[in-house]
Amino acid sequence: MISFELPRWYDLHTHLRQDGLLEPVIKAHLDMGCVGILAMPNTKPPMAKVLESDPLPYWSLENYQSMIRDNGGDVFDDIITPLYITKDTSVAMIEEGAKSGLLKAAKYYPPHGTTGADFGMPMNDLLKSDIFKAMSDNNVTLCIHGEEHHLSACDYFDRDSNAEELFYKETMPRVLDENPQLRIVGEHLTTKIAVDFITEAPDHVGGTITPQHLLYTIGDLIQGLKYHLFCLPVVKFDADRRALCDAVTNPKNTKFFAGTDSAPHTIKATACGCAAGCFTAGIAPQLYVDAFEQAGLDMNDKVNQTIFEQFLCRNGAHFYGLDVPKSRMRLTKTPQKIEEIQSSEGDITPLPLGLGQSEINWSLELI
Repeated sequence: MISFELPRWYDLHTHLRQDGLLEPVIKAHLDMGCVGILAMPNTKPPMAKVLESDPLPYWSLENYQSMIRDNGGDVFDDIITPLYITKDTSVAMIEEGAKSGLLKAAKYYPPHGTTGADFGMPMNDLLKSDIFKAMSDNNVTLCIHGEEHHLSACDYFDRDSNAEELFYKETMPRVLDENPQLRIVGEHLTTKIAVDFITEAPDHVGGTITPQHLLYTIGDLIQGLKYHLFCLPVVKFDADRRALCDAVTNPKNTKFFAGTDSAPHTIKATACGCAAGCFTAGIAPQLYVDAFEQAGLDMNDKVNQTIFEQFLCRNGAHFYGLDVPKSRMRLTKTPQKIEEIQSSEGDITPLPLGLGQSEINWSLELI
């Protein structure tokens, strides 16, 4: 039986949502060994101001962090809540937020490009502003949803290109060229082109990768229309999946790290479409190690265990300047049953269960 220990970890891209979802989703993160989180700001209303005293009609990072702590997150070592970049984001907000210690990251959403992205500021407008310069000057990381928006259907997803590839070919080079010192995280990467860009970029540019993008392809999504696998950006082709696996299993990997993009939905299929987001909180380390094994790594080999630990536990912590925790957890190659997560808002279905799997290949124990 394969079994190995590693440090507990930070999920550096997740969605906790709000109200009755907060407590059970936070508990799911704690159950899978998370000592800290980066909780995304596409709440309702969005987290688009830093301080509660700011008169703008948004939630504040200050208040949302208090909500997280009040719902069980007070045991986290670190909580990062990125600022949602909107038309109301200002240089003064960036400067004062960084000085307060609350603002460590800000999130770019392509307008209307994903769940809760209605407030997103167009990238061309952002590049004409001084927001990125202020972020660079104040060591605030740009977390970027790397997809072009307002595309025709064939440009959005076609055999030869898609929204993410276009973004990393055309827009990301411009962002980096015009802001060479800006710390950037390309979130939830899905394509070889995005991986190649991050690989070749300077050391202050990194990328998060989700479990589902290491495990599945567009064929898994559309064969039987498995809507629990629908997320944005959507899973891509096998060549892209292999490129992601190659990046995270590379012994020299220092740039790619774990960010689940786990998103709780009590209703996935709606009358007007499918809610975007896969729920992997509670089981993400087990899915990640399964992906490493499926990529051909013998996880009984200590070298491969070290590569996995680097991806899951160390690269992201290093990028954000967080301490690798002394607390430990153990992964074991024994099946683990999974069940729906109950909340006052309704049941949340973990991704494997939504795909018809009542158990996963690995189990996790906190030690």
